[in-house]
Amino acid sequence: MDREQLADFLRTRREALQPEDVGLPRGQRRRTRGLRREEVAALSGMSADYYGRIEQARGPQPSESMLAAIARGLHLTLDERDHLFRMAGHSTPPRGLRGEHVSPGVMRILDRLADTPAQVMGPLGETLVQTAPAMALVGDETRFTGPARSIAYRWFTDPATRLVYPEEDHGLQGRFLASNLRGAYTRQGPGSPAAELVDELLAVSGEFADVWKAHEVGLRRSEIKRLRHPEVGVLELHCQTLHDPGQEQVLLVYTARPGSESYDKLQLLSSLGTRQPGS
Repeated sequence: MDREQLADFLRTRREALQPEDVGLPRGQRRRTRGLRREEVAALSGMSADYYGRIEQARGPQPSESMLAAIARGLHLTLDERDHLFRMAGHSTPPRGLRGEHVSPGVMRILDRLADTPAQVMGPLGETLVQTAPAMALVGDETRFTGPARSIAYRWFTDPATRLVYPEEDHGLQGRFLASNLRGAYTRQGPGSPAAELVDELLAVSGEFADVWKAHEVGLRRSEIKRLRHPEVGVLELHCQTLHDPGQEQVLLVYTARPGSESYDKLQLLSSLGTRQPGS
């Protein structure tokens, strides 16, 4: 681990970013060149003290997950992300499966959707980053580890996952998730993360095995998606998607028709905070 070079790289990238680049207000009295350390820490989902020690070349060796979070927070390119990993003493993530890294362009779009439920999903249904309204709507889906990072795995193994959807939509949702996983399995091939996830699900869920046998591919849902919230009830939302094929990711954006009951409920969610697990 090259602490000095790592600290210098983080500082230069932080100073090269402006508040507007990451969706933050500049403020009238701002004198800091680029972003503040605490702003980068917040964007990366870690404490300001932890990030500050790394940038001051006196912190512990960051884990791979912390480095990935910093790369997203600083809007690094893939080459910059790999450079970050090497300086921190880690092997670079495989380029063949790029699903973990969110591109700077997609991050800039997400930053401008700060008041809208939106999230970036990886190729296996992993939620990589969410806006605050998205956490209020469906909960913090970035907290999971291992196979549970995939919404498909959670759907067939954790009943609490289904509470977000009205019960009458459960059958179609399960088929849709299996169809998406089938597509990832086909693209990645045997021995891939997608294949490993399929094997794990087949071993623990008879329901998944039954749905998987149907071999449905390319299943499409209606543009209207119904989600259930414990405090405001069912919302009918338009789910718009932006695909990033180079990263094998999709940006989901939820909106409601102005003047509708769901629109009013969506506005109310911003005051309720992150939805609690299992609610």
